[in-house]
Amino acid sequence: MDIKGRNILMLGGSGLVGIAIARKLLPLKPARLVIAALRQDESEEGVATLRREPDAEGVELVAEWGDILLRASRRDESRTAMLETDEGRAEILDDLLGHLKEEDFSRNLLYMLLEQHEPSIVIDCVNTATAIAYQDLFTSAGRLRDLMWSGGKPTVADIEAHLTTLYLPQLIRHVQVLMHGMRRARTEVYLKIGTSGTGGMGLNVPFTHSEERPSATLLSKSSVSGAHSALLFLMGRTPDSPVVKEVKPTAAVAWKRITYGPVRKAGKPIRRFDCRNPVDLSEAFTASPEGRCIDTGEALESVYLDAGENGLFSLGEYETISALGLMEIITPEEIADAAIAEIRGRPTGRDIVGALDAATMGPTYRGGALRETALRYMEELESEHDVRSVAFEMLGPPRLSKLLFEAEILRRLFPDVRRGAELDPAATAARSLELIESDDRLRSDVLSIGIPVLLPDGKRMLRGPRVSVEPDGPPDPVWANRGWVDLRPESWSRWRDRLVSYIEEVLDVPGAEFGSGTDLDVRARSGDIRPGALAAYVFRFEDEGERMKR
Repeated sequence: MDIKGRNILMLGGSGLVGIAIARKLLPLKPARLVIAALRQDESEEGVATLRREPDAEGVELVAEWGDILLRASRRDESRTAMLETDEGRAEILDDLLGHLKEEDFSRNLLYMLLEQHEPSIVIDCVNTATAIAYQDLFTSAGRLRDLMWSGGKPTVADIEAHLTTLYLPQLIRHVQVLMHGMRRARTEVYLKIGTSGTGGMGLNVPFTHSEERPSATLLSKSSVSGAHSALLFLMGRTPDSPVVKEVKPTAAVAWKRITYGPVRKAGKPIRRFDCRNPVDLSEAFTASPEGRCIDTGEALESVYLDAGENGLFSLGEYETISALGLMEIITPEEIADAAIAEIRGRPTGRDIVGALDAATMGPTYRGGALRETALRYMEELESEHDVRSVAFEMLGPPRLSKLLFEAEILRRLFPDVRRGAELDPAATAARSLELIESDDRLRSDVLSIGIPVLLPDGKRMLRGPRVSVEPDGPPDPVWANRGWVDLRPESWSRWRDRLVSYIEEVLDVPGAEFGSGTDLDVRARSGDIRPGALAAYVFRFEDEGERMKR
């Protein structure tokens, strides 16, 4: 891909790796380079650093900031502050666990950045796994358990705060927002700078982020990172998605600078304390240390190596972590070289998504051949036992069962697809109601698996004791599309349109005599009304659920 003249959004662009990549992008002359960071001062410092580069001329440099896991309206606020208010917690939980429509994703800051800057390329250097895992589910759960075991009762605020630490809802929502936003922005390439969580070391990793070893939180970071890679793998297999790549360094990334000065942690200088009077061991951990140690009023100062997002290392710490046989070192410039080569289409062998894609096993010739045998034998058993095997609601979603049973009703009312495509909606609604009322076996098959039947008037319903899709508000026919057999005329009108399209795109396409350019399924092209073939058509084309790779 040619980078010249393109808009590029760099998430986490002010960090160690982000700046290294940005420096190497400048000579390639993108039109706009957006440096997005968590805080405004970080993004503006990153832009100022890049403007001093000799190749910056002609490249528009833009600073953006805020937590991309939150809404755009919260860009100047912190997640921690939001958790301290009922309104903030409710907002976070609504976005994580609510039933969001596509338009709801537009509230998110990441979505807004994508919509505003329309980047052709997104380079994501945010350490997403750390940001999510170090909200620390384990500590939060421990506090709740301690409270309950001591006889206390968790408040609603306690439980809500704990729910906000759940890892997967955060990661899933983030990927969904990212996907929707990049589609809207027509992004062509998304490249993630990932992490193994352990610097490439195994479960025996001796280093943690100041927790005791072994660190469940550190391994959570690795788990979130692995789940993230798996979701990016799926994104890369989604039609109309950007080209998706991930470069995952597996060593300590260093360094940004080496200097002498105040040692900062979480952005604040470490205060220097002293203690001259011993404390009895029996009291050392039970009483407040106030008055037993002295605040010197000074900051801890020393020589340190700035490892970017990983913090500041002393000479001793850096010598330990970088030693042969331990985490060792990779430089940000080497990561930048690999990232830019992948964006430009030069294979490096370092793309995790590509590696997963190459290592997986897809559909096989044998599987396809045996599918025909399985279908034929099931049809023979249907005939032998005088039953129709339509749906059991174990595959799901309920929409699948709904489509299969509606297609089965069509099969019983019309001799073939072409006759079905000429149906009259009102007459079909009346005939389908008569069929449902008269065929006890069919009606029971539908209701027994949790699929209700909405009658043609749209005001009455047949249902069993369990319903797979219950509205979360006032009952409304609009919910029928999610998992109710719908006998209304408008439902049969949609089926008529589907059957017309099915004829055009499946039955009447050129056959094998014209080559192998068309997917040719003998059963689907038979002209018979086959519920499975019709549901597959709807899922593949109408619902845009088509498989991208085999």
